[in-house]
Amino acid sequence: MGVKNMAKFSVLLIMVICCWISIAEAEYFKYKDPKQKMGVRIKDLMKRMTLEEKIGQMTQIDRKVASNEVIKKYLIGSVLSGGGSVPAKHASPETWVDLVNDYQKGSLSTRLGIPLIYGIDAVHGHNNVYKATIFPHNVGLGVTRQVLDPVLVKKIGAATALEVRATGIQYAFAPCIAVCRDPRWGRCFESYSEDPKIVKLMTEIIPGLQGDIPAGSRKGVPFVGGQDKIAACAKHYLGDGGTHLGTNEGNTIIDAKGFFSIHMPAYYDSVIKGVATIMTSYSSWNGVKMHANRFLVTDFLKNRLKFKGFVISDWQGIDRITTPEHANYTYSIIAGMNTGIDMFMVPYNYTEFIDGLTYLVKKGFISMSRVDDAVKRILRVKFTMGLFEKPLADYSMAKYLGSQEHRDLAREAVRKTLVLLKNGKSLKKPLLPLPKKASKILVAGSHADNLGYQCGGWTLEWQGLSGDITEGTTILSAVKKTVDPKTQVVYNENPSGNFVKSNKFDYAIVVVGEHPYAETFGDSMNLTIPEPGPSTIKNVCGSVKCVVVLISGRPVVMQPYLPTIDALVAAWLPGTEGQGVTDVLFGDYGFTGKLARTWFKSVDQLPMNVGDPHYDPLYPFGFGLTTKPMKNL
Repeated sequence: MGVKNMAKFSVLLIMVICCWISIAEAEYFKYKDPKQKMGVRIKDLMKRMTLEEKIGQMTQIDRKVASNEVIKKYLIGSVLSGGGSVPAKHASPETWVDLVNDYQKGSLSTRLGIPLIYGIDAVHGHNNVYKATIFPHNVGLGVTRQVLDPVLVKKIGAATALEVRATGIQYAFAPCIAVCRDPRWGRCFESYSEDPKIVKLMTEIIPGLQGDIPAGSRKGVPFVGGQDKIAACAKHYLGDGGTHLGTNEGNTIIDAKGFFSIHMPAYYDSVIKGVATIMTSYSSWNGVKMHANRFLVTDFLKNRLKFKGFVISDWQGIDRITTPEHANYTYSIIAGMNTGIDMFMVPYNYTEFIDGLTYLVKKGFISMSRVDDAVKRILRVKFTMGLFEKPLADYSMAKYLGSQEHRDLAREAVRKTLVLLKNGKSLKKPLLPLPKKASKILVAGSHADNLGYQCGGWTLEWQGLSGDITEGTTILSAVKKTVDPKTQVVYNENPSGNFVKSNKFDYAIVVVGEHPYAETFGDSMNLTIPEPGPSTIKNVCGSVKCVVVLISGRPVVMQPYLPTIDALVAAWLPGTEGQGVTDVLFGDYGFTGKLARTWFKSVDQLPMNVGDPHYDPLYPFGFGLTTKPMKNL
């Protein structure tokens, strides 16, 4: 090689080396380096982000309008499945994983590759998903405080996290830590108790979902402990359970002392336990919408309580700041942003939100510092979750969905949620526990063989469903599995009195209650159980010894039926594992549950909570008869 060629080669080599060094330097981003401190990673990523990328992170859209292309184009930071929003009917865990991963690949292919977070309402197990374990709703779990100190709800949280992760999802809109003060509210079944102390105790579900926050952690910093845990969401901030007449999305009329002492304690504990997100409530406090209450969201939650996770709106929550809703969307965006909301659940009209917020920031109506506060909080949660290191899911956790271990846990939970309200027409002659050996027994009632009714709202669909909706055990099936093989079990959903009298049954089990509902559809001013429930009670219990198992999301009118009934069990909304009910009815386990809600005599007494001056209940808060386990009945 000549001198001239050697020189050319040397220059070329130097250029290649320089180019390689510059590429290597360009490819090192501090925010992608897990060895860097959280603050360094957030700061590094923030300085690289455009306004469009920041607003994308603040935007959460529903699966129904999401796609890989939409996520790339609009730089979407989060996707959710609303109630019943599923990739296919009876979708498998693998189908869910593929869906979430497809969206995630859209996020990862953007300029900065910020992973998205996928959220879902997993409020009593992974309840949107076919074959998932459906645990008792919170109204039942509040009952268990006397017997678990609250290890059980933590186990339920851990099991729910595994089942959510089985489908590739990393974020659940749970727990609901509302303090329901009026059972006329259609969401009362999502509340653990009327007593803030019990609701506070039940925040132990948060370390179940997220993992135990490390000792010495700074107060308010979010924590999610690995790939078998998920981000939780304490909701609905604040006072959703205290509205006038129990009206969903209504107005909580109360002074500051009462408001904070009743509705705030569970949020103190949630923040201390490292809850990743908090959802604002549709409701108002003394006329001020929570989605527009800067004092409670920014001044109190963020500044005073030092909450460092992100605040998320409810479904189209900012639309409802105005009446009628969506009447002035520009105002709603400004109000929501200035309140301190960080992520906006705008399931369908996301382009309107993105365009509106972009315009308002560029024109100076919303400060860049407010945008940065929101995005830093969202990124903090994503970094904490390890999403940057492991953004994609695989099929390895599919085995956890509806696993036998989780079903056994749910069955245990059902046993502990049952409250025995009456046992025999006299104390000396208790009906329960029932004998397994009998000549012939009757099982009756609209809820005896209906898994959908047994699970309630927020199960596969937002409003719940009727019938054989998923894998599980109805109470009728459980009875047949429990009694002696020689015992004849006759099922008649709504028998006549003559049928009952002519068959000479040893005893009857009547299972009746409310039909499934959610949110405003559940608001009720009369709290009666629908027909044929009352007729079934009358026809059966007027003719043979009977126990009534009541399936409901709250106390309902029962006083008129009590003289006819021999035994009464409040089973709430037990979920898929009906054998938990028969475990206790037939004496394999004893009744231990104590009411976490006051049981009224008449709706005219409402609202009526323990400690009220006019307190005159049918069954007081804390009431519950007990029985001892009786083997081989």
